Amino acid sequence: MNRRIVGIDLARSLAVIGMIIVNFKVVFGQNGSCIIQNITALFEGKAAATFVVLAGVGIALISNSAINSNNHEKYLKIKSGIYKRAVFLFVTGLSYIIIWPADILHFYGFYMLISIWVLKFKRNSILFFSIFLIFSYPFLMLIIDYSQGWDFNMLEYSDLWTIEGFIRNLFYNGFHPVIPWAGFMLIGVWYGKMDLHDDKIVKKSLIISLLVFVSLQLISFITVDFLSNGNLNTKMELNSILGTEPMPPLPVYMISGSSFAILIVSFCILVAKRFHKNIIIDAFQKMGQMALTFYVAHVVIGMGLVEIIYPEMEGEFNITFSFCYALIFSFLCIIFAKYWSKKQKRGPLELIMRFFTG
Repeated sequence: MNRRIVGIDLARSLAVIGMIIVNFKVVFGQNGSCIIQNITALFEGKAAATFVVLAGVGIALISNSAINSNNHEKYLKIKSGIYKRAVFLFVTGLSYIIIWPADILHFYGFYMLISIWVLKFKRNSILFFSIFLIFSYPFLMLIIDYSQGWDFNMLEYSDLWTIEGFIRNLFYNGFHPVIPWAGFMLIGVWYGKMDLHDDKIVKKSLIISLLVFVSLQLISFITVDFLSNGNLNTKMELNSILGTEPMPPLPVYMISGSSFAILIVSFCILVAKRFHKNIIIDAFQKMGQMALTFYVAHVVIGMGLVEIIYPEMEGEFNITFSFCYALIFSFLCIIFAKYWSKKQKRGPLELIMRFFTG
């Protein structure tokens, strides 16, 4: 069954918008309104996690038919296509990492390579491997200093362009390290192997993921608050271990991010199915189909434009500006996607990727 699931594109658009909000806040400034700070905090780490989980879902959906029908020739063709896209995304991410060190695409390429390897695994085996990646990370931190290479005040990585520093950043302590972040994509593959056309399965996934997410948030908050005993420094230290912050990506964050992603994807599938003729759903779907284009555009155009006009203001804007600009930019992306889709099914960068990868 290869019917396109509109909700996947809808969820992808929301994930991209979430990343735009978070990244604009980091780059342009995040001081000011407490209300907006709390709103934007909801997207931190979770939007990117959802983006990666969705990639796993997509990989599963395009390969399910070939695997289930045991069509080896078709499977090899799909596998080759995924491999080529992984290389394309890795190179694309590296091409502008100098201007955007927090790029996720070059990490993304490696997640995809791992996903290719597990495509024919049973669902429980894929889930087990994801859990292994997630829970092996704390043990890795006991061996390697997490702060090695980092200047966390400036968010700069000193030896990124050395072989050792690049590998360490890529697999261990970068913004989205392969270990354990590849676990998000594997969760997506695991979820994508379910029958997502079945409303009962999707609703069950929504309820379970909601319960896991809310429970984990409450447990994390209560535990940190209790153990810190009102000491702010202790609370900050505990938050990095027991909180849901994305750096370092410890198990509490990874499970929280995974459950949030499944929650959003399940919700979007159900909403899009019910309101599939709605013009707003359609507009967001078109944006979701061009997620790669808009991810790169928000760095090159969205950030670049402000830095050209106000080069001395980087990091000095208040959070109201950062948030409003993110919403305006996202709205313009939706408008562009709506009109572009009348002429082309794929976005500009998606067309380039198609040209190189087939």
